[in-house]
Amino acid sequence: MLRIAVPNKGSLSGPAGEMLHEAGYQQRRESKELRIVDPVNEVEFFYLRPRDIAIYVASGRLDVGITGRDLLIDSGADAEEILPLGFARSTFRFAAKPGTANGVEDLKGRTVATSYEGIVAGHLADSGVDASVVHLDGAVETAIELGVAEVIADVVETGTSLRNAGLEVFGEPIMKSEAIVIRRTGADGEEPKVQQFLRRLQGVLVARTYVMMDYDCRVEQLEKAVALTPGLESPTVSPLHNEGWVAVRAMVPAKEAQRIMDDLYAIGARAILTTAIHACRL
Repeated sequence: MLRIAVPNKGSLSGPAGEMLHEAGYQQRRESKELRIVDPVNEVEFFYLRPRDIAIYVASGRLDVGITGRDLLIDSGADAEEILPLGFARSTFRFAAKPGTANGVEDLKGRTVATSYEGIVAGHLADSGVDASVVHLDGAVETAIELGVAEVIADVVETGTSLRNAGLEVFGEPIMKSEAIVIRRTGADGEEPKVQQFLRRLQGVLVARTYVMMDYDCRVEQLEKAVALTPGLESPTVSPLHNEGWVAVRAMVPAKEAQRIMDDLYAIGARAILTTAIHACRL
C-alpha cells in the first residue's frame, strides 16, 4: 500500500485535498482525522504538519508527500522534488527599512530574522555573505521594530504587511516556491504505485490547463482551422452529413480558448463549443 503525506493545515492543505479528490482518491471528512485508508486505490494518507513532511518522507517511513518547495529546502531533509503542482505559489524576499540595503551583498555583518533559517543561511553562504540569522516563528516583520534584527527574510505575496510595517523588499528573490510532490532521495523512481500516483496528478494538472473544443468548418478552411487548434498530437476531424463540412475536436489551452473561438469564427467556423476536462492521461 502506498503511504502518502498530506499537509494537515495551512495554505497547502485545502488545495492538496482538492487535487487528490480530483485524482480519484478518498480524502478525510473531518480536519481532526490524521490518517485514512483508501482501500480501492491501495493508498494510505497521513495528515501531517507541512514542515514535518519532508522529514517523514526522507526517513523512508512514507513513500511520497505533498509539501512546499520552501519547506523542503528549509528542512535540509534527504528528500527531492519530483513533481511541481502549480498551487500555493510564493516568492521569498529580503526586506528592511528603506535605505538599509540594496542587495544581498549589503548584508555582511548584519542580522537577518526569518522563519526559514535553512533557506536564508544557505542563500547567504552561496552568496559569500557572512551574516547572522535569527530564527523566529511567524510575524518576523516586528523583529526590526523591536531591534532583534536589521533585515527580515520572508514569503512575500502582495507586500501589504511589509509596507504597513514601514519595510520594503530589496535585491533579487531568494527563491520561488510552490506545492510539490517529494520522495526520499535515491528512492526507486520507477516504482509502479508511485508512477500511477504521479500520472493521476499530472492528469489533473492537464485537465485544469486545457479545455476540449469542438466546432464545424468548411473543408476549404480546414487547414487554417487546424493551425489554430493543433491539439496535442493532432485534432480529430470527421465528415458531416452536409457535404463540404467537417467536425473538428481538439484540446486547447484554457487561457487562450476565447481568442481561439474568435479566430475560428472569423474564418467561418460555426457551432464552436468548449467543455471542461475532468481527467486525462497523456
